[in-house]
Amino acid sequence: MTTAPAVPVAAPRTESTDSTWWCEYAWLGGDLVESGVTITVADGYILTVTAGTDAPADAHRLPGLTIPGMGNAHSHAFHRALRSHTQRERGTFWTWRDTMYRAAGRLDPDSYYALARGVYAEMALTGITSVGEFHYLHHAPGGTPYADPNEMGHALVRAAADAGIRLTLLDTCYLSSAPDGSPLAEGPQQRFGDGSGVDWALRVDQLAKDLDAHPNVVVGAAIHSVRGVPIAQMPEVVAWADSHRAPLHVHSSEQTSEIDRCLAVHGRTPTAVLRDVGALGPRTTAVHATHLTKGDLTDLKTSGTGVCFCPTTERDLGDGIGPAPALLAGGGLFSLGSDSHAVIDLFEEARAVELDERLGRRERGVIDAQRLLRAATLDGQKALGWDDAGILRAGMRADFVAVDIASIRTAGGGATPENIVFAASAADVTDVVVDGRPVVTERRHVTVPDAAAQLGRSIGALLG
Repeated sequence: MTTAPAVPVAAPRTESTDSTWWCEYAWLGGDLVESGVTITVADGYILTVTAGTDAPADAHRLPGLTIPGMGNAHSHAFHRALRSHTQRERGTFWTWRDTMYRAAGRLDPDSYYALARGVYAEMALTGITSVGEFHYLHHAPGGTPYADPNEMGHALVRAAADAGIRLTLLDTCYLSSAPDGSPLAEGPQQRFGDGSGVDWALRVDQLAKDLDAHPNVVVGAAIHSVRGVPIAQMPEVVAWADSHRAPLHVHSSEQTSEIDRCLAVHGRTPTAVLRDVGALGPRTTAVHATHLTKGDLTDLKTSGTGVCFCPTTERDLGDGIGPAPALLAGGGLFSLGSDSHAVIDLFEEARAVELDERLGRRERGVIDAQRLLRAATLDGQKALGWDDAGILRAGMRADFVAVDIASIRTAGGGATPENIVFAASAADVTDVVVDGRPVVTERRHVTVPDAAAQLGRSIGALLG
């Protein structure tokens, strides 16, 4: 056991969030955009939403078009360090992964906290109010647990709290290196493993107890992939998620070589493997879901399983284009993630779903802007276990994102979902409120004003 000091659990904020907000325009779902919208807030939740009003004298003003806070359903915080450092050589996901593993091998709780704090601050600046961290960097180099075996997870909790966003910590079971159950490779992979599904569950039980009273953290579960967890160990993860009514996420069908290996070993696709171990269902999110058979689509639809697309990562790694229209027709949640953080911009993720379809079909207007914006907001929040977020409605969390509709990108486009999805960028977010608390004001992070400099220092130290 190492003797690194334990990372304390971040204390939730307790200051009052009673307030009144006035939005120049607000998107209230579907095609409904209203002007002069006054929103009253108590204890971090929306009390009333009233359109067609003048600004109350005591109201905080939100310019442009206000949308609900966005949910980033899939993140690997430490991948942010690779941005722009993996673009010189040719290769594939698998060669990119080698570089990622080298970065993973160098992190400790302090450097992980510093890097993640900057990454989560960047997310807040782009309008993200909740993040799903697909967390498998559990132990010290070589696989030895820290004195607190959840120390790396607690570092992420602190980072999210300090950056002002909610965290769904998707604690990931990662036990093998291939679908045949081959052991984790020597080197950084050793940090990921707990030995068995039972040992993983025991560790996560303690994490859930530590964070039980934290109002801004949900502890969820994840099966890394069909190559990362042997079939015999998957039921432990599924059972843990079921018993805790927790979100369950899994990388699935991301690369064709992964599917080929799965077919060779199991005679089934990854989706069929997950079906047969009981992993599919309404609380489950299949991340990527890029290469699916008709049978896979049927299994996802009949089980109500959601999917998370990460188009900027999928195109950065050359993984392919997933069947978005078929999945949207299935009725499960359709969420978005920034994954490897090639960029952090959920507007870009949303429009990429439609634009990729246009390239593949040579046809326009396949998925409308309202549905894509819902994917970034309501569906994303629900996929992360925040069922009370993602729409501007009484009783929901007071998450507000003000988007400039008069910038060089959006000028002339109007207060419409189309202008937000197809023209705006993360740079157009001016103000962000999370649970009634201002986190970004006039494009400046309230508690991490030097986020860019901090990211630069963290990444420089990590990559040398």
